[in-house]
Amino acid sequence: MSKLLLALTSAALLGLTGCASTSEPAAQSAPTTISAEAQSALSAAQADVKAAKAKSTLWTTAENALKAAEDAAAKLDSATVIKQSKLASEQVKLGNMQAAYPVLKVGE
Repeated sequence: MSKLLLALTSAALLGLTGCASTSEPAAQSAPTTISAEAQSALSAAQADVKAAKAKSTLWTTAENALKAAEDAAAKLDSATVIKQSKLASEQVKLGNMQAAYPVLKVGE
């Protein structure tokens, strides 16, 4: 009887061991660069900010957004790079539009 109990216990343990898998699913490889879209958006934002600095129309919000995009690029976060680069370019555009407004003279 004890031999039968030992055999059943051994079979059960072997069965449970077979169910417990030691192989882990293949880990997704981390990206080594940002996406082409993100790189394009970042390059455009850098060019926009450079042009705005040359015209003295750069808003600090555009400069901060570009800095955030560059930081995200260093962390390989393409989605944030795209978002912040687009924000920087939009802020540069608004700064350029503001510079085209007529000068308001108070008291005349």
